[in-house]
Order: sequence, then structure tokens, then C-alpha cells
Amino acid sequence: MFDSLSQRLQDIFRRLRGDAYLTEKNLKEGLRDIRLALLEADVHVDVVRRFIEQVREEALGAKVLESLKPAQQLVGVVHRQMVNLLGGEEDAWKIPAVSPATFLLVGLQGAGKTTTANKLARWLKRSGRHPMLVAADWRRPAAAEQLKLLSEQSGIPLWAPPGPMDMESLARRSREEARRAGLDLILIDTAGRLHVNTELMEELTALRDASSAAEVFLVADSMTGQDAVRSASEFHQRVDLTGVILTKLDGDARGGAALSMRATVGVPIRFVGTGEQPEALELFHPDRLASRILGMGDVVTLVERAQEVYETGEAEKTAARLRKQEFTLDDLREQLRRLKRMGSMDQILGMLPGVASLPAGLAAGDGQLVAVESILDSMTVEERARPQVLNGSRRKRIARGSGRSVSEVNRLLRQYSEMKRMLKTLSRRPGATARAMFGLQKGRR
Repeated sequence: MFDSLSQRLQDIFRRLRGDAYLTEKNLKEGLRDIRLALLEADVHVDVVRRFIEQVREEALGAKVLESLKPAQQLVGVVHRQMVNLLGGEEDAWKIPAVSPATFLLVGLQGAGKTTTANKLARWLKRSGRHPMLVAADWRRPAAAEQLKLLSEQSGIPLWAPPGPMDMESLARRSREEARRAGLDLILIDTAGRLHVNTELMEELTALRDASSAAEVFLVADSMTGQDAVRSASEFHQRVDLTGVILTKLDGDARGGAALSMRATVGVPIRFVGTGEQPEALELFHPDRLASRILGMGDVVTLVERAQEVYETGEAEKTAARLRKQEFTLDDLREQLRRLKRMGSMDQILGMLPGVASLPAGLAAGDGQLVAVESILDSMTVEERARPQVLNGSRRKRIARGSGRSVSEVNRLLRQYSEMKRMLKTLSRRPGATARAMFGLQKGRR
């Protein structure tokens, strides 16, 4: 989402690298360009005005270090102020200790509440809690069926009321069901509604009070830009939100909603949706997002994603196979599938420091990974285990079956051979291979 803004900011800092000191003149020029970049990214004009003023005050009041060039110093100032803009480092969210705690998911229709409810339940389950989903959207046809299907796929208990009921009964029955099943969190998927509908907003207020909700999360579509900020402000005035969950942060919108939400609404962003996969929900960290926007990467989140898809035991088994020179095309196919579960290549590369400044198209994209996987899927079990049997006729058959060319099949096999040679070098250092490939921390799980 922030590709355009990130590139603009990188260009601004690059132009300042030739200056020896940070002066009022080059600072004024840099801040003017940053202001334009933020406005083009659809950040609220009042937020931009305050942000620029805060950056100017800190930059002019800071001691100019001789070892730092203007671009480096300005990046540091902008990063700190952007972290503050997004919520600050001290505002860490913790799961309420009360049991059973009730979370309400509210928002406009079509914002993604139902899928987000399932994603949040999965995240809470991975965190050691025992959530239950409640299907309370009676206005949208098949909403309960959708949540039921998602809950079955995720292994999350679901309670679906037999029909519409008053808010006090819904709150009481959901608590009874949770206690009966020994569950400690209740996630209620409410019906989508416009903030101008007084009757429906009063219904939400009644449910919040009856359930003694520990959290009232607004699910907002970040693709709608400043409309998401405006609706968040209205919802907050009416139902007293405790947090916001931004969906579709992996989209191609300009990102102004994410940068404006906290400063404009006064409610912290708690989670962000980063894809369509059921596990594509992340706890929001202001400092990490600020680092991504400024092209500084986000290695911590990258390692956390790797740890989600790579079990320590599995990684060590793979490392042992590498040391014995037993890494096959079947192993390669499995690693590609795990890589896809970590997110798109754009997301993964965006977490690596310095990648934002590389020329576009330099690295392999998702399309190329799909092509590689289709070639591997077109091979037999024997061919993936023993690539040396792949003669000319077999390669032609694989190319036809995968819809690729013979040259692409040959290129994959050459890359596989080069990879084995590289991994052979890594495997000479015991324990290094798994950490190099998967970023695992010793002792996890």
C-alpha cells in the first residue's frame, strides 16, 4: 500500500545526501516535498500540517552531529515523528485478563467484519486463548453460514443464535455458551450499519453495555481512504471505540487512512489485515510500519512470520537433509509453499532493509513463484526425488503439463543445482543452515 509514498520519501532523502549539513534552507525544501508526498498519499491535511511542524521543530532543535549527513538526520527525525503519529511505542495492546471477555466487531457493511472476526479468533488462539465466535449479523443473508464455514476451517467454536434477539439476551446467552464450553473469549460479529442510522447505533450501544465489552473494535477498510477515518470518528462518538482493525493494508490504495486514523480519531490501531489468507492478521506496531514506509525494513515481523510457518523440528530435519546432500525438488516445492504462506513477495521484500530503493522488477515476483510451482507439480514423485532422470522427452512433457516452456524447465533445474551447491557450503557449519533459511530462534516451541 505504501509503495508510492515510500518511493517518494526515498527520493527526497536521496537528494539531501549531497549536502554537508542540515540547514534551514535544505530542511525547508525537504519538508515541502515531504508535505506534498503525504498529501498525495491521502493523509488528512490537518495531520500533515501538525506532522510537518513537529518534524521542523525537532530537526531545528537537534544538535547536528558531524558524523551524520542531512538525509540521515532527517530520516531519524521523520521516523520518530511518524511513530508518534501512528500511536507511539508505549501503546502496546494486551489481551484483557477477564474471563470470559467479550469483543465486539463493528463497522460499515462490506468492511470485512466476518472474515476479520475469524482471523482475530485464530490470532487469539495462537496466543494461548480459547475464543468463541458469535454470529450476530441477522441483516446480511448467509452471514452466519459464512462465519460457520470459516470457523470450521479454523477449528474455532461458533455459537449461532437461532434468530434475532434483544441485545441483553444475546449477551447473556453468549456468556452462558462460552462458560459451558470452557472458553475465555467471545467475539461477536455484528451486522454492518451506517453511523447515521440512530436506531442501529443505539442497538450497538445496548449490546456494548449488556455484554460489558472489554473491546469494541471498528473494522475499517483502508482502501476507502479518508472515508474510513470519517466513519471511525462517527462510530467512536456513538459507541466509544477501544481500537481499530484496518483491513486490506496489502492493497494498492495510498495509505492515508492508516497514517491519519490515530491522530484524527484518537483511537489506536490494534490490528491490520495483510492479505486474504486466514492467518493474514498482524498486531499493529507503529515503529515497524514507520520503518517500512521509510524503506528501513521490518526484519522482526519477517522473522515472526517465518516462525509461524516453520516448526523448529521441521527446520532441523531439513537442515539434516541438507548436510547429507538429500535436498530434493520435493523439499524445494514444500519450501515454496511455506514461503507463500508468509505473504506476497512484495510484502516479504518490503520487510528487508534497502529493498525499497532497488530498481523495480529486480527480484522475482509472485508470478515467477507460481510458474516454478506449476513446473514442480507437473513432475512425477520419482522425478522430484531424482532430478537426474529428467531427459529431454521428460522435460518436454513437464513443460506441456505446466504450460511453461522447456527453457523455463531447464532454467529451474540449473537454479536448483546452484542452490544445492550453495546449501552444501552452508551445511558445513552445523546449526547455521536452518537459521539462515528460516530465521528461527533456538529453543522456540
